[in-house]
Amino acid sequence: MNSEHIDSTAAHGEPIALDEALASFDALWSPRIVTTVNDYDVRVTKVEGEHLWHVHDDTDEFFLVLGGELHIGLRGPEGERTVTLPQGSVFTVPRGTEHKPSAPHGARILLFEPTGTSTVGDRHEEVPDHVDATTGHALSV
Repeated sequence: MNSEHIDSTAAHGEPIALDEALASFDALWSPRIVTTVNDYDVRVTKVEGEHLWHVHDDTDEFFLVLGGELHIGLRGPEGERTVTLPQGSVFTVPRGTEHKPSAPHGARILLFEPTGTSTVGDRHEEVPDHVDATTGHALSV
């Protein structure tokens, strides 16, 4: 476990309340690492508006919508489509798939990704100012 990634009670074997974790920060598109599972980060984030088109070449990306509604645009050989995820839904974007998350009315999501995975993937369009290109921030609750 990389201790610089986690500054939370999860690192000490204590439960983390996801609502409290989400209430501890306001930044959008800026995930916080709540714990690790083997070599994977469990991250929570608040999102609103659009992210950017990007690709994770070597890993799938798992989304769980904790609140609100998330849209994920997907581009593949069969064309472009959008998946809509209401609260309580999960979806996995397969590795190598170009995708663009968005939340017109805001959403709270949980992500499960290998530690060190960038929020903007391995290949992406220009990163707008409102997107935090990060591998996750430590959670302080």
